[in-house]
Amino acid sequence: MKKFLFVLPLCALAGCSTPPAQTFQPLNYSYLPPIVLKVSSLNVVNNYVPTPSQATLAGKNPAPPSSTLQGVLNRRLVPSGQPGTGTVTIQTASIDQVGGNLIGQMTVDVNLASADGQATGFTEASVSASQTAPDSDATQDDMRAALYGMTKRMMDAMNVQLQYQIQHNLPNWVSWTAAPGSAAPAASAAGGASTGVIQATPLTAPASTQTASTPATPANTNSAVPNYLPGAGPAALGQGQAQ
Repeated sequence: MKKFLFVLPLCALAGCSTPPAQTFQPLNYSYLPPIVLKVSSLNVVNNYVPTPSQATLAGKNPAPPSSTLQGVLNRRLVPSGQPGTGTVTIQTASIDQVGGNLIGQMTVDVNLASADGQATGFTEASVSASQTAPDSDATQDDMRAALYGMTKRMMDAMNVQLQYQIQHNLPNWVSWTAAPGSAAPAASAAGGASTGVIQATPLTAPASTQTASTPATPANTNSAVPNYLPGAGPAALGQGQAQ
């Protein structure tokens, strides 16, 4: 009688299992207060058209830069209901691989106009980031993590940069900002109207629109910077005067 020897794979004998897939939290920044602008309507337009290589990386990214940025803009920028219109335009929201580096860029324009068209306002916020791309033999999860991390750093910087540029260049168009569910600030004693400034501790000018390739998370020891802002430590926002 012939005897058959069955050899089980070593992994089956050892009870091996596939590691769980890495998960990534949505980048919605819902904890940040809204920025309320003195217009009745506010339209977010995405003018960014990715190149083929940018589209490929966006498909691998757990938080594609373009849709992530558009979602945050729709939530954070809110019309007050006063006469006037506003358009917020995403000019670029990309990550590309150039040689052995990942290069990221985000640019947002804000255009506002009064109902009669006599008063207008404009500002632009732009941030960028770069880092070494994962090696060619890296896993798919390594690339996903690198793309997600770069998107998060740019979004952290954009939330600070956008609020600063609006506060600095469009102060008369700002109604107020507050945590979701809180009441609007009291009317001013002089004219019964909103004070027209962001109701938060004023930001100093961001040190640079170029984010660090190896981000740090410093403690916020600057009393002039609100704690709710991402990366709100002095190193992230800088100590210089507004330009």
